[in-house]
Amino acid sequence: MIDLQFITQFKAKGKYKKTYQNAKISYLNRIRWAVSTFYFGMGLCFATWASRIPDIKTALDLGSAELGTILFAVPLGQLLIMPFSGKLVTRFGSHRILIFSSILYVISLTNLGLATNPWQLSLGLFVFGIFSNLTNIAVNTQGVYTEELFKKTIMSSFHGMWSFAGFTGALVGLGMLALQLTPYVHFWIVGVIVFLLMAFNYKFLIKAKEIPKTEEKKLFTKPDSALIWLGVIGFCCMASEGVMFDWSGVYFKDVIHAPGPLVILGYTSFMIMMAGGRFFGDGLIHKFGRKPVMQISGFLISGGLFTAVFFPYIIPATIAFMFVGIGVSTIVPTLYSIAGKNPSVPPGEALTIVSSVSFLGFLMGPPVIGYIAELSSLRFSFAFIGVFGVLIAFMVSRIKAIQ
Repeated sequence: MIDLQFITQFKAKGKYKKTYQNAKISYLNRIRWAVSTFYFGMGLCFATWASRIPDIKTALDLGSAELGTILFAVPLGQLLIMPFSGKLVTRFGSHRILIFSSILYVISLTNLGLATNPWQLSLGLFVFGIFSNLTNIAVNTQGVYTEELFKKTIMSSFHGMWSFAGFTGALVGLGMLALQLTPYVHFWIVGVIVFLLMAFNYKFLIKAKEIPKTEEKKLFTKPDSALIWLGVIGFCCMASEGVMFDWSGVYFKDVIHAPGPLVILGYTSFMIMMAGGRFFGDGLIHKFGRKPVMQISGFLISGGLFTAVFFPYIIPATIAFMFVGIGVSTIVPTLYSIAGKNPSVPPGEALTIVSSVSFLGFLMGPPVIGYIAELSSLRFSFAFIGVFGVLIAFMVSRIKAIQ
């Protein structure tokens, strides 16, 4: 067995000794900002890798099918750590695991820039997937704790920071390409930025204990069925999101036939509306409730994708992708918020189940769509994903945990 006791050395000693319940709103806002920066750092790492995929594909002389196969290494890494990530967060504390896993997440990102052949890239992505999942569980557990302190829905704003980081990472990637910097140098520049964000904010992470240390639990237990269904909804949503990340530019180029720089119009419109939807989503949920907002979001995803399929022209497709961005913006943050409040499962373990199933959709959707497109067409692939939005709306109406 691997001894993980050394993780306890990464203790974040808070600046204030006050209990969180009696803390001033200014200190609570400082906690919220600190947690937000970790969401931003995680999103920036992922977007940085994504921005250099075409460059690495060319450097390693990979075909589309070969690249799609290699990309499966990320979800494989996530699957490996999935049974353990929630338990590690529960045992050692989300604040410690977040610091530990974030450091290794950045290092695993930089190592991707050293790959000189396909097997090295596959191994690097496998490790990248492991720490991606571990960081994801820890940061969302912190998000749940912070939301409890504010006693209102704020989870969407955290994910808005992740989306903003995705947009920022894409712009930084364009700048690095213009400067002709190698992926390895690019990745380390971003890594240093993330390390600095961590250094200024780790002290303000919430230190909370989910279960007593004396409580013994089995390594493998049957997951709560409600959490599984929440994960399935997340899978459908994040599959749609992942396809937009990886295939929206290709769709505008090959199907819409957008001229020159307008190829990125679809991706840009999607990202702006997704980030905006997440920053405004908490207010909508507070006003109308989770279930109506999630049902409408599902129909927006389907409506947007079907519009882009049936009206493959630049203006309707751009508007359609905006609808998809709004649709996906609030679903996953809402699912995480619900899962973190599950009465029978500690937040870290509940989030492990929901986020792991959800994130598999984000990672597996794009490669699968590539294979479907090769067998039929890219328009048919987008229509296939469009069905997921209707499924989301249907499942939301049937799950009692969503109110």
